[in-house]
Amino acid sequence: MHVDLLTLYFLVVGTLFASSGMTLWEHRTHPRRSKELKILAAGYATLAIGCAAVIVRHELPGATGSALSNLVIVTGYLLVLQGVASLSGRQYRNSSAAMLVLLALTWAVAGARWENSVWYYASAIPIALASGVTSFELVRCDGMKSMQSRHIAVLVTGIHALLYAARACILPLLAARYGRDVVSVASNITMYEGVLYSVVLPMTLLRLIREETHGELLRESQTDYLTRLGNRRWFFEEGARVIREAEPHRPISLLAFDLDLFKTINDRYGHKTGDEVLKAFGDIARSVAGPDAILARIGGEEFAALLPDHNSLRAKDVGEIVAKRFAETIPHRIDGVAIQATVSIGLAQFGTDASTLADLLAAADAALYNAKSLGGNRLVLAQPASRPEVA
Repeated sequence: MHVDLLTLYFLVVGTLFASSGMTLWEHRTHPRRSKELKILAAGYATLAIGCAAVIVRHELPGATGSALSNLVIVTGYLLVLQGVASLSGRQYRNSSAAMLVLLALTWAVAGARWENSVWYYASAIPIALASGVTSFELVRCDGMKSMQSRHIAVLVTGIHALLYAARACILPLLAARYGRDVVSVASNITMYEGVLYSVVLPMTLLRLIREETHGELLRESQTDYLTRLGNRRWFFEEGARVIREAEPHRPISLLAFDLDLFKTINDRYGHKTGDEVLKAFGDIARSVAGPDAILARIGGEEFAALLPDHNSLRAKDVGEIVAKRFAETIPHRIDGVAIQATVSIGLAQFGTDASTLADLLAAADAALYNAKSLGGNRLVLAQPASRPEVA
C-alpha cells in the first residue's frame, strides 16, 4: 500500500503531539525525573511543530519556510538530546546553541541559492549529530545499563543517526549518478523511518524511566532506611541465591555482628546518637567487607555479612578488621559526645557448620552469643563438634 508524503507528515505530527502529551502526563508520577520528562515532552512537541511547518514551508517567500521549519525540527532533536543527557546529569546547552547558530548561518548564506541542496543534504547533518550523541548518551547512562529498554532506545537513535548521515553524505552522490528519483525514494524512506522513530523512541524512553522507578522502589523495599545496607528480607533472598549458585567446594563464610551494650548507649546518649553509631558501623563494615559481600542489618543492632570465596581464616581477618576499626572510630565525638562502642562477632563456615543459610546464620548466632558471654568485643568461631574457638 502506497502512502503519500503528506499523509506521512500528518501521521508523524499527530504521533509526536500524542507522545508529548503522554510524556508530560507521566512527569507527575515520576517526580525524580520530572524535569527530564518535561524536556522530552517539549522536544516531541517542537518536532511536531517543525514537521507541521514543513507542510506549509513553500507558502513563505524564498527559503524562509524551509529554513524556519528546519531550525524548529533541529531544536526538537536537541531538546530530546538534552532530556536524555539530563538522565545522567549532563547537558549540551552551549553546543546546541552553537549548532543552531551555524545552521541558521548556513541557511542565510546558501539557502536562497541552493535551497534544495541545503534542505535535502546539509540540513540532515545536525539531525544526524544530535541523534548520534543521543544514542551515545544512552550507551553511557550508567544508572540504566541493566535495563532492556535502553538497548532499544540506543538502536532507534543510532539507526536514525545513520540514516540522516547517509542522507547528508551518500545521497548527493547517488542523486548525481541516478537523478532526482533517488531523492524521492530517500524522502519516502526517511518519512517511514520517521514514523517509527516518533512512535518507538518516546514509548521506549517512557518505559526506561518506568523501569528505573520500579528498580528504585524495589531497592528501597530491600534496603535498611538508616544504614543503607540490605535489610533482613534482602539478606535471605540474596544469600540463598549465592549459596544456590555456588560451585562445589567454593568457600562461603558468614559473620554475625551484634553491637555491645547498645541499649546502654541509647539510654545514656539518646536514640539520635545511637542511630549515628549504627550508621558508623554500617559504613565501616561495608568498606571492609567489599562489594561482593551480602551485608545487611537484620535486626536492631544486629548485622550479618555473607562472604563468598572466604574460608574461615580469611573471614576471620575481615571480622577482626571490622571490630578493630569500629572500636577505634566510635570513641571519637559524635555531636560533641564521646562514645565508646564495641562489637561481638560470630563466624560460621558453610558446609562445615551448616548446609543452609538459616542453619549457617543460626551457627554464627550461637558463636556470637558465646562471644557476648565472654565479655564481648571479640570474634568466636562456630565449632559444632567441640568448644567454640575464641579470637
